[in-house]
Amino acid sequence: MKWSKSYLYTLKDAPADAEIPSHQLMVRAGLIRKVAPGIYTYGNLALRAIRKLETIIREELDKRGCQEVLMPMVHPAELWRETGRWSEMGDGLLKFENRNGHEFCLGATHEEVVTDYIRKDIKSYRDMPANLYQIQTKYRDEIRPRFGLMRGREFIMKDAYSFDPDPAGALKSYDLMYDGYKAIFDRLGLRYRIVEADAGNIGGSKTHEFQVLAEAGEDHLMVCDTCDFAANIEVAPALDEAPRASGEAGLKPMEEFATPNLKSIGALSKATGVPERELVKTMFFAAGEGPRDGRLGGDGGVPESGGLSPVAVLLRGSDEVNPIKLKNALGLVNSPLLLTEKEVKEVTGAWPGSCGPVGLDIPVYMDTGVADLKNFIVGANKDAFHLKNVNIGRDFKATKIADIRMAKVGDKCPKCDGAYKSMRGIEVGHVFYLGATYSKAMGATFLKEDGSNHPIEMGCYGIGVSRTVQAAIEQAHDKDGIAWPIGIAPFHVHIVVLDPDNPEVLQSAEIVYRDLGARGLDVFMDDRVERPGVKFKDADLLGMPIRINIGGRGLANGEVEVITRKTKEMRKVKLEDAVEAVASMATQMKKAGARA
Repeated sequence: MKWSKSYLYTLKDAPADAEIPSHQLMVRAGLIRKVAPGIYTYGNLALRAIRKLETIIREELDKRGCQEVLMPMVHPAELWRETGRWSEMGDGLLKFENRNGHEFCLGATHEEVVTDYIRKDIKSYRDMPANLYQIQTKYRDEIRPRFGLMRGREFIMKDAYSFDPDPAGALKSYDLMYDGYKAIFDRLGLRYRIVEADAGNIGGSKTHEFQVLAEAGEDHLMVCDTCDFAANIEVAPALDEAPRASGEAGLKPMEEFATPNLKSIGALSKATGVPERELVKTMFFAAGEGPRDGRLGGDGGVPESGGLSPVAVLLRGSDEVNPIKLKNALGLVNSPLLLTEKEVKEVTGAWPGSCGPVGLDIPVYMDTGVADLKNFIVGANKDAFHLKNVNIGRDFKATKIADIRMAKVGDKCPKCDGAYKSMRGIEVGHVFYLGATYSKAMGATFLKEDGSNHPIEMGCYGIGVSRTVQAAIEQAHDKDGIAWPIGIAPFHVHIVVLDPDNPEVLQSAEIVYRDLGARGLDVFMDDRVERPGVKFKDADLLGMPIRINIGGRGLANGEVEVITRKTKEMRKVKLEDAVEAVASMATQMKKAGARA
């Protein structure tokens, strides 16, 4: 493609709402233009990168026996009501009525639609395994869309769904897709990690995220400094230190003592001389799946029927509660709400800062870090008073003991003797083992060999296509612009014609342009009548992997300049050798990218 024949307009400055480098560069390079918050038009260069990624995805999935379909973006409410997600998904679903008053939503994901599709056809164990995928537009009504395609409302996604007669087969399909995803991201040449994760509203019992590593990544990862273990901080295990001696030995009598104006763990630690990690803090949450705006009902924090129930959560003073782990410990779909100060007063009789587990008649959930503490200090449920020498079992009962705290840098790895280090990542892929979550709810069943009827075992697998393209830019850029990985670069080669009004220069550029195209390379030629400095800046901004500068001065010596965008390395090559040299460079880049 030649610039003079293209629809491409670059910008010197990025808009004020572009907060991270990849968003700024995509706008400046003409890859995207905002239509509305979280909604973009893709320019030709962006679409070329997207199509190349889609080709890689199709090649890897097709060779694993997956079949492509295309499902609608508009879904009837009835399907979502079958699974209960019409209400569970909340305002993230964009809902509307058609002219006949029928309710619909824009597809945020397609579990319901695909389950409805296959339940009409799969009737026997002989019909499985099956794996269907699509590449399609999704819409999620984000509260605050930001970062361009990273957190958009409308986006392009690849979603796949596997169907098997039993858990063993479903896990085999999961592993097949897991390996397929590795092959896809290996071919992109990006630095990424596979991490354990939370299933969220999708559901399921086994899940992994594929995270592209980048400083501006939204996700916080805990990565082992020794082995390959990695997990999203949402689910990263926080292992305890060596347990202390247990049993009744050494228990002291519980005592109440005054703590005026000591409302924080830090203040209590300073006043008592007890380290924060040996103090215990009590937090209060509203658990349940009732209306999120109704809060607690009734007197004394006792909920009305169908409302939210208060629960107490105990952690060491130095730890933070992990809302995802707590959600899972409570068996909820959504994370529990933190109680207001007034609600805490209603439940405990004291304002926050003086509350504890002793004497409560609500469930008490305790982090494993508290389980081995003895003779510790907690609030007395009496303003400006605390209790010391409190002990589990003797003074209060724990409803459940679980890992419900945030992991920290330096915590022990669950797989080896290594320790956690912190990284930032951008989630670009997610694989889920769903089990029978959707098939049971929607009556997608089949007959086994013995004639019995069973729900189909399912898995689902997503790749954010448009998101991955921006993630690649976020990982691969410098102060001058994009540095595309060659696997999804819109063009492999960028020819800069320095003297387009010179017939010899233009003719030489045309020959190189034609011959590189004949070698199967995608070539972009800047044939504009523009100053060289402008062209160089645009070339760095657009970031094609290889650049060739062709000008009158170089041709006088029979040479052209060949520049590697990533390293800025420049070498002079004889004009007659340029095509072979550049084709060889592109081949080496592709091989290196596949090994990255």
